[in-house]
Amino acid sequence: MKYPRLLLRLLLLSLPAVLVLAAADDLPAHLPGCPSTCGNVDIPYPFGIGDQCAIHSGFNITCAPVNGTERPYKGAFEVTKISVPDAKAWMKMGISWRCYGQTDTRNMREYSLWQNFTNTHFRFSQDDNKIFVIGCNTTGYMTTLSYVLGCYSTCSREPPTNGSCSGAGCCKVDLPKDQVYLRAFFNEYYNTSTGCSYIIVMEEKEFSYSTTYSYSTNFWNAYKGQVPVVMDWIIRRRTCEASKKNTSSYACVSNNSECVDASDTNGRAAYRCKCQDGYQGNPYIKGGCTDIDECLHQDTTDSCAHRGGTCLNTQGNFPCLCPQGKQMINDKCISNQKSSSWVMPVVGASVGLVVLVVTITCAYLIQERRKLQHIKQRYFQQHGGMLLFEEIKSHQGIAFKIFSEAELQEATDKFNERGVLGHGGHGTVYKGLLAGNVEVAVKRCMSIDEQHKKEFGKEMLILSQINHKNIVKLFGCCLEVEVPMLVYEFIPNGTLFQLIHGNHGRQISLATRMQIAHQSAEALAYLHSWASPPILHGDVKSSNILIDRDYTAKVSDFGASILAPTDESQFVTIVQGTCGYLDPEYMQTCQLTNKSDVYSFGVVLLELLTRKKPFNLDGPEHEKSLALRFISVTKEDKLEEILDDQIMNDENMEVLEEVAELAKQCLEMSGVNRPSMREVSKRLHRLRKEMQHPWAQQNPEEMQHPIHRRILHRPTI
Repeated sequence: MKYPRLLLRLLLLSLPAVLVLAAADDLPAHLPGCPSTCGNVDIPYPFGIGDQCAIHSGFNITCAPVNGTERPYKGAFEVTKISVPDAKAWMKMGISWRCYGQTDTRNMREYSLWQNFTNTHFRFSQDDNKIFVIGCNTTGYMTTLSYVLGCYSTCSREPPTNGSCSGAGCCKVDLPKDQVYLRAFFNEYYNTSTGCSYIIVMEEKEFSYSTTYSYSTNFWNAYKGQVPVVMDWIIRRRTCEASKKNTSSYACVSNNSECVDASDTNGRAAYRCKCQDGYQGNPYIKGGCTDIDECLHQDTTDSCAHRGGTCLNTQGNFPCLCPQGKQMINDKCISNQKSSSWVMPVVGASVGLVVLVVTITCAYLIQERRKLQHIKQRYFQQHGGMLLFEEIKSHQGIAFKIFSEAELQEATDKFNERGVLGHGGHGTVYKGLLAGNVEVAVKRCMSIDEQHKKEFGKEMLILSQINHKNIVKLFGCCLEVEVPMLVYEFIPNGTLFQLIHGNHGRQISLATRMQIAHQSAEALAYLHSWASPPILHGDVKSSNILIDRDYTAKVSDFGASILAPTDESQFVTIVQGTCGYLDPEYMQTCQLTNKSDVYSFGVVLLELLTRKKPFNLDGPEHEKSLALRFISVTKEDKLEEILDDQIMNDENMEVLEEVAELAKQCLEMSGVNRPSMREVSKRLHRLRKEMQHPWAQQNPEEMQHPIHRRILHRPTI
């Protein structure tokens, strides 16, 4: 079979490129003079062993002898595999364990660890890893920089089975995206296992549960004390656009490579490199991305042969060439007849084909639009939209609207990232502008459980009727999407967290702090005691308290809350909340109550008193938790050590001590010993009145309260 002269010229012209590519295939994946392996592990560039062998210090690898065999380490972690195309590294990491004596459960030993990759170029892969808790009657959890993630495994409800990790002897939790810090904890009060319990973060496909793991050290022995973990990595912390301008440090140096924008754990810009489609190799080395010869693959050659042609490899692609006298028509090699008799039929067929394609495309688009409308309708009904719509019609005067997805897309400029007001554990909030220039906050929730799906319409109707000056008004919702969206009034002056922790040096008087505390307590007391049915907030924290122009506090984000439970159906296996504010009793029982909100509010009171964050990773061990540090200093009668200097003076000390005492009661370990939000609100109201009129006659009934007796009988100094 002979090819035309043009094809022969093409082959001759492509021969030098083929020779260059053949040479490129032999290019090393590491820098000249640098070791390419450590033991039996390949160390590709940008990683390197020794000085000047890595792209920068963040990718230095140490090759150390262990039991006579060299092994690569990144810091304290053994590296078992590195993938440049996937930007992943496999490492071995430790196991957190707790073991009890076989005859005496008081004979307990444990080891808890944490992994901290802050300020490195690595983060835990969300796609590959899971958090596993192994053991009978074991509650385990891990803290990240922003979340508390955990679950409860039990052997009493159903017997464990090999290979399965579904809550019986083993449970697992998804990792949030871009995490660099994980610390393991066993629940101090809810573990009753008589064998061993474990908490690990591990590559999911490498884990297989055995029923022997919960009663012995078999799990530790099976993995020899270390489990495989997959880490994603970025090459540098800046955008692709900014990196390309600095040619001296730009990492994507190979021809046919491209830059991929990413982000680090703090949401800052970052990037990595990859070879373009049709190429493979190492984009961090000059000439590292080489052409993929698709014609070497049997599937490609068979596909060309089926069409009557021959595969010819070209740079980044491959054509199927027809033999002389034929041309590719409708994906087949067809004889090229000289007679003009074929022209009209071919033209007619081409026109017909175009008409057919246009007709099919239009029909497809109409069908897809109908399918999308059907999906939106299904979501609307699934979330109780018809019930909510009928209820709104029957209740005159309810200012609540069911928005369409298109309305909220237009209001938020298609949920533009520039309009993001904040990120939370339940979703992202965007600023929006409705028709009539009405400013709103639109919350896109990340997920919703099955129980909430069934009750969503009814709960929205209840939440829409909440009318309190210190609660952010819920304007409406969108139900025609998989996870409903909520529309709130827009509060312009940010959150309480920003007010007290922002680096602006602003003076905040005690009167202002007391006003914010009292108004926030009023709002929570309303939700607990006057809403019908009562509503549990579930995520009370300073970033969920918004501040208006006159420092009026408005509690927000209660749309992700739950109605007060009437039975044990609210028992959950995964504890959710914000690190530093979580009620320890909720973590033990997995059951949210109104006293859980009281505990979290106690932490907010501490923030107002101390101007310190509820959880400080950078502090000493005994100062990481604000609540624990507060309890410690009050026991030692050293309250002054933790109070904010701006408000600590002789005139304020009595009020500060009373508020501190109230916070201490809110932080009681047992919920029954905590006051209700209604009591908290009354006591803050009384303290504000005393600050305004310290000489005012006290209510005789209030005088009987222990706090009042302490004020009246305080010895003079």
